[in-house]
Amino acid sequence: MSNVHRYAVRTLFSNPFNRNLQLRSSIVFCSHPSRRFLSQTANKDKLIVFDTTLRDGEQSPGVNLVPEEKLEIARNLSALGVDIIEAGFPIASPADFEAVARIAKEIGPLMNGREKVGKPMIIAGLARASTKDIQRCHEAVSHAPLHRIHTFLATSDIHLQYKLKISREECIIRAAKAVEYARSLCEDVEFSTEDAGRSDRDFLCEVLAEVIRAGATTLNIPDTVGYTTPEEYGSLIKYLIQNTPGSDKVIWSTHCHDDLGLATANTLSGITNGARQVEVTINGIGERAGNTSLEEVIMAIQVHPSAFPVYHTINTPLLYRTSNLVSSLSGMVVQPNKAIVGTNAFLHESGIHQDGVLKHKQTYEIIRPEDVGVFNVNIVLGKLSGRNALRQRLVELGYGDLPDADFQKAFENFKLLADSKKRITDLDLLALMRDQMLTPALSRFELKSVQVVSSTHGVATATVKLFDSIKNEELTDAAIGRTGPIMAVFAAIQRLVERRIRLLQYEVRAVSEGMDALGKVAVKITEDEDSSDVDDATPVASDHIIDGQVRPRVDASGQTRLTKITYQGNGTDLDVIAASAKAYVSAINRLFEGEVGETQGLRRSSPAERQVNV
Repeated sequence: MSNVHRYAVRTLFSNPFNRNLQLRSSIVFCSHPSRRFLSQTANKDKLIVFDTTLRDGEQSPGVNLVPEEKLEIARNLSALGVDIIEAGFPIASPADFEAVARIAKEIGPLMNGREKVGKPMIIAGLARASTKDIQRCHEAVSHAPLHRIHTFLATSDIHLQYKLKISREECIIRAAKAVEYARSLCEDVEFSTEDAGRSDRDFLCEVLAEVIRAGATTLNIPDTVGYTTPEEYGSLIKYLIQNTPGSDKVIWSTHCHDDLGLATANTLSGITNGARQVEVTINGIGERAGNTSLEEVIMAIQVHPSAFPVYHTINTPLLYRTSNLVSSLSGMVVQPNKAIVGTNAFLHESGIHQDGVLKHKQTYEIIRPEDVGVFNVNIVLGKLSGRNALRQRLVELGYGDLPDADFQKAFENFKLLADSKKRITDLDLLALMRDQMLTPALSRFELKSVQVVSSTHGVATATVKLFDSIKNEELTDAAIGRTGPIMAVFAAIQRLVERRIRLLQYEVRAVSEGMDALGKVAVKITEDEDSSDVDDATPVASDHIIDGQVRPRVDASGQTRLTKITYQGNGTDLDVIAASAKAYVSAINRLFEGEVGETQGLRRSSPAERQVNV
């Protein structure tokens, strides 16, 4: 530890609800000896990290997570050290309500990895400023030991006039009544002023003063359309804190969108000017251009501790793993040059940069890769590696709590891969674990085999064998593909499941380097209305969106759905055709699971039904 300088800092810890303060000493490690920014004692507040990946993040176009996927993300966010998770919008549909309730029951009590936080994660749900929404939200989140109701109302004149069609006076009354009712059900109530960035500041002070009197404990100031600059947003936070009666009784929160690429900068400006909660998402996913990126805010504070009056309790070595999980499940690929978690974030190609890094890493790296969970390990696993070596590596990658049965399955998958691949890298292991953790225990269809015949001149043919757990039999069929083997495989699978599927997105990339690299395939599908000809794999036009206009559809439960549901699937294999088949079958299994949920009254919401802006 010769390169690590230790600085003792007296850190100010605060209760986020009653603001009672307690001092304690802590040791902060600085990996950059030349930057003595921790040499001075500082009093700091705890930064409350409010993650809305499962609510605002799921509003990203084309993202629709099933309950099991939401549970897995929530479990990872809990281990990451997130203080509050917005689990969803319970009123949107029965399935959304059930997902929030399950997260409250199963994830709410967890303490694994939360030693620095000292308490379980708070489970929050979003509700519009109406009695029905708030009651439904409380019913879902109340199963958690710590829970919160988050309600909101627009305050900008353009929203009041054209969307809500109410006066400013009516806005104040409605907001206060909503908070008062929410507080009668729950002690922890957050209120958001939608489109605060374009609202009149003095009117905001009036609204916020009334909701404080009504019992709000957290006030969120959203830049809903990503309009403000860092200077404007920071001054707005400062102005509201200074001019709102009772501002010292509540926590002030930021919620910034990235329409102008300023979400992270605006959030940090808000912290500097008094905000002590940040609303963020993993990878910055969200409505339109996205939300503030959790990893960017946290690492900015970690690299520049003297610049901000707060400290965080996030387990940063889990950032990369969590980023990969959210990317896989959401189908939203992380751009290679994405800060902190992009594949290029710690790569150096310039000769000058490479020379500097070889001589001293800090010449061109302000963050150690291992601090965010990116490892370069000299010990390479292979087919001769044993259980202890694999278990130790999985622990270092964040899978220390793996049950014995899950580890045994991971070991078997590892050995199968090692028979065909000489060197097993961390990226390979993460891909294997991701596939294992995200594969439902009881899926209807299981891929047994794929056989393909293809040439540069001619029609490809594919024979696919699936096991149908409902019929309890193996199914085999073949099909041709005029554009290649992938089309042939997908057409054969469609024949086997007797559905006509529209492929919306297909992506293949290498997990690691080399000719024997694992191939990872991600697909996004939806079901076509006309299933009369399952032999034809050619995609047909959507019946629901014509000339940009959404046509309503009535689902199996008799309710009107505004748009089609999309389903993601992921597959990993040394053979990209096999990986493609796995991904396609995975997506189809999710489609069938959704239909089963509908018959059980757990209809999933469409993206349009979940559409709420904060």
